[in-house]
Amino acid sequence: MITLRRSNARGHANHGWLDSYHTFSFASYYDPQHMNFRSLRVINEDWISPSMGFGTHGHKDMEIITYVLKGALEHKDSMGNGSIIRPGEVQHMTAGTGIQHSEFNHSTTEPAHLLQIWILPDTQNLTPSYDQRAFHVAKSPGEIHLVVSKDGRDNTIRVRQDMNLYAGVLPTGTEIAYQSLLDRHTWIQVARGTINLNGTELYTGDAAAISEETELKIAATSEAEILLFDLA
Repeated sequence: MITLRRSNARGHANHGWLDSYHTFSFASYYDPQHMNFRSLRVINEDWISPSMGFGTHGHKDMEIITYVLKGALEHKDSMGNGSIIRPGEVQHMTAGTGIQHSEFNHSTTEPAHLLQIWILPDTQNLTPSYDQRAFHVAKSPGEIHLVVSKDGRDNTIRVRQDMNLYAGVLPTGTEIAYQSLLDRHTWIQVARGTINLNGTELYTGDAAAISEETELKIAATSEAEILLFDLA
């Protein structure tokens, strides 16, 4: 079963400095039909104005992943970490017992475009932690690359949940196949471009929730960047 989540059906909030689309219920956007998909709780697509951002605020008991599509995001947190996150890099925080952090557009002239992703952890009250790694999936186009996993295999970022996150840039005309186990679930998020998923077109911002399907065929009808979540 494939259930589409179209881009124009998402929640939307424009705060001037922040233009944000919410795939699942978040902040003032509430839709009981779209609370989460398995352990995937939040996918926010954010555009942040130059030099603007989120002041210091807290999180608890959440696995937080940041995937920058364009520009650069400046991060500081209560664990002492300070970094710049750019396209090709993936950032992860285990909020656990509690963290404070801030995120700002590092550029004074260009907007930052990113996906903020929250995963429900398998354990509460974990010790907070931070990780950031470069994967540069655009340098190896035409396939999807494992970037986050429960066990941290193959030098991927470790997340405290039974899930795998793949990212890929697919040139026009590329076709890939993904095989899922029958008891697993898949979420595909189109970050940019257009794909054909088992005969259905998905466009920038669209997503698909997939259950009880083992054979997925993904064809890029224009150059596309996708995230694929393999979930328990």
